[in-house]
Amino acid sequence: MYQTDPPRPPRETMPTMYDLPSELVGESGLPDEFHRIQADLLSETCQPLTYPSEEILLASDLNLYYDPRHPLWYKRPDWYMVLGLPSASQQQDLRLSYVIWQEGIDPFLVVELLSPGTEQEDLGKTLREVNRPPTKWEVYEQILRVPYYVIYDRYENHLRAFKLSGTRYEAISLSENRFFLAELELGLGLWQGSYQQTTGLWLRWYNSAGWVPTQREQAEQERQRAEQEHQRADRLAEYLRSQGIDPDKLS
Repeated sequence: MYQTDPPRPPRETMPTMYDLPSELVGESGLPDEFHRIQADLLSETCQPLTYPSEEILLASDLNLYYDPRHPLWYKRPDWYMVLGLPSASQQQDLRLSYVIWQEGIDPFLVVELLSPGTEQEDLGKTLREVNRPPTKWEVYEQILRVPYYVIYDRYENHLRAFKLSGTRYEAISLSENRFFLAELELGLGLWQGSYQQTTGLWLRWYNSAGWVPTQREQAEQERQRAEQEHQRADRLAEYLRSQGIDPDKLS
């Protein structure tokens, strides 16, 4: 290929999400039920006040290609958030993967849900092998410099959170298994309850008013408010009738 002077930028010459595989031969299949439900709850309750929804990418098990020098190297976070990124408005534009050199914006927060087979790498306890891609911890901390990294172990009900300080992650002190992100005016914590007909301890977003409601919870709250309004109207009508006033004739 002819070399231009100056060279063309990487986003024009590097492979895009249409060139890179979203699945690799020999790789495990779709995530288990817990990973799917937990990711759904995180996405449904993630409603930052500081960014409009159309400028936020919430991704689950979407390949993250991070190194233009090694375009086939990728990680697949269980859930992650990218801020200030226009979301796809047309179905044909939905991402097959997230390609750093194409998008130009690194993730703001990554969540890993511990599994017995991935625990050591997720926690940064494995060493990089010679001539092998870097570990998740190295990618998030040193290459992408993701500001927040969250790890939840549902087997031990253990939540850990880290914030990038300088060049290293430092543990965030949790209060009642929660921590607040001022940049989003949102917090992340462990919530005991039922979601998608499954009861357990879930990772969920909260704000100054409490846990951010799901769509189903919002609908139930609206139903209860409407029922209370109806009951108040019935009581008022009954009182007016007791005073000899026909409420139906009132304007």
